[in-house]
Amino acid sequence: MFDAVRKHQRLLQFFLLILILPAFVFFGISGYQGTSSRDAGLASVDGVPITQQEFDQAMRQRIEQMRQMMGGTLDAKLFDTPEARKEVLDGLIAQKSIAADAAERKIVVTDEQVRQYILSVPGLRKPDGGFDEPRYKALLSSQNMTPAIFESRIRSELAMQALPDSVDTSAILPKAVRDQVVALQEEGREIRFVRFAAADYASRVNPTDAQIKAYYDGHPKEFETPESARIEYLVLGREALAEQVVVGEEDLKTYYEQNKARFGVPEERRARHILVKASPKALDKAKELLARVKADPAQFAATAKASSDDPGSATQGGDLGFFARGMMVKPFADAVFSIKEGEIVGPIETEFGQHIIQLTEIRPATEKSFASVRTDIEKEVRLQQAGQKFAESADAFTNTVYEQSDSLKPAADKYKLQIRSVDGVTRQPLPGVAPGSPLANARLLSAIFGDDVVRNKRNTEAIEIAPGQMASARVVEYKPAQVKALDLVRDQVRQKVIAQEAGILAKAAAESRLAALKAGKSDDTGFSPPRAVTRAGAEGLPAGALDVVYRLPAQPLPAYGTVDLGADGHALVWLTRIMPADAAQLALRQASIGQQLLRVQGQQDTVSYIDAVKARSKVVVRPVDAAGKSADSRQP
Repeated sequence: MFDAVRKHQRLLQFFLLILILPAFVFFGISGYQGTSSRDAGLASVDGVPITQQEFDQAMRQRIEQMRQMMGGTLDAKLFDTPEARKEVLDGLIAQKSIAADAAERKIVVTDEQVRQYILSVPGLRKPDGGFDEPRYKALLSSQNMTPAIFESRIRSELAMQALPDSVDTSAILPKAVRDQVVALQEEGREIRFVRFAAADYASRVNPTDAQIKAYYDGHPKEFETPESARIEYLVLGREALAEQVVVGEEDLKTYYEQNKARFGVPEERRARHILVKASPKALDKAKELLARVKADPAQFAATAKASSDDPGSATQGGDLGFFARGMMVKPFADAVFSIKEGEIVGPIETEFGQHIIQLTEIRPATEKSFASVRTDIEKEVRLQQAGQKFAESADAFTNTVYEQSDSLKPAADKYKLQIRSVDGVTRQPLPGVAPGSPLANARLLSAIFGDDVVRNKRNTEAIEIAPGQMASARVVEYKPAQVKALDLVRDQVRQKVIAQEAGILAKAAAESRLAALKAGKSDDTGFSPPRAVTRAGAEGLPAGALDVVYRLPAQPLPAYGTVDLGADGHALVWLTRIMPADAAQLALRQASIGQQLLRVQGQQDTVSYIDAVKARSKVVVRPVDAAGKSADSRQP
């Protein structure tokens, strides 16, 4: 079962990227421009085309997801291979096949399912938990979509997910299989090991010129300077558009009057309280405390210290400091803001219990004058109008840099933007580049080194590099990767040869010792003391050793195996004893591990389902060039 999952793991992972992380969760404008005449199909499934645009978008998604998983260090060039492109195309073929199967089976997605999905999109909830419809429409507008289009897309995607989801959740795992796997999983092993460090053998290596030359010739990628380019780029963003917005004085004053409450400090009140935590007798106790402090208000602080169940304020005599109405739960705030200074009120019930409250001070609301906030208002209004202008301009900007692809000047002139130049750009952000800079954006850097952009000096497509910000770039001068001359890197090559040869000597020593042990001609000199390990716990064990330990045969014992430690050399593992898990431990672990196994079985069943629907579909894959572009694609 596990072998089957491993066999299809790469396809399954990409299927989950394409399907389970659907394209409609606001990842960029380019994904919603539809199929254009310039997008020739790379393949078709039952007559439905997979366009070049869909493929490019899926490739960008995959690179971006992998980059996030690896902490932003991924080189996009690793995906510029026939194998990677085929894998992406296979994922899209699977997607189209599942969509066709869902349509054939007449999968129905209800309005409630669509509604629940929309409510789950991050950022569409108000602080009070309600649905933020204006923000929803604004987000869709910025993507050139209407609610009807977006909801239709959701309906299609959810229908397409329904079948794989049902296959996954209907998996069945026999109890006998589960119990056997759990027993193996929980089995412990007692081992000893000895290291053969490569560094211990380095002094025995004296590389010849021939060895150095051979290593240099055989590993050119290790000694090359990366490709780079001198580029021009253009950024269309709300900040740049805001500078072009003209706002009249009367408009600013009107905005101030409409939002006056925001440009001031609301009334704040200071209070003490005594909390009685919720319990069957909480109300009676609260009434008793209320009578006591009303009889002698000066003793409120002392009573709070002695009797309040609120540890945060009790030591301060119940003092809560100043707060605005919205900072407290509603019943508490309503009580505080309805009484006069010095008054005591209670019991007030909240989710925390019963409260006795004393209002100690009132800080009146204050308003800022128009003159004091005019600059902030102007900036806010400009950004609001720039946001609307950006939403209106994004599609036109995209078309301009594409249709007039031999220069950025038409787009710069049209939107009054500055063309910026920079030299030495590589596929990875240059040192010192700010994280939010266009030159730190993985998608833009990847596009800059695209085949058509480099070879034909065309503009990149317009890429959304941040919310409310798009960029396009073009290569002015391209410098391919070059291997440094041997004389410049001789010392570096020599050290690599020494490390390589030392590793070979370490491996030979480990294998020689292994042969001697198996022949009974060696003792335990150098081995660590016996220690118990499990699959879940092997601290201090060399990397890869645990896998070797559990691959060794349980009978006959002792058993031995070698571990490749990479640059660190080799290790020799000695298996001395098998330690079966006790029955109580197995019983505890059967439920949790059983669920994990069931999920693995569900994934395997899902892969089988995908393979089956692809086999039933009529798939046509068209020829592509070396860059993965359709042979029928037409460039402008």
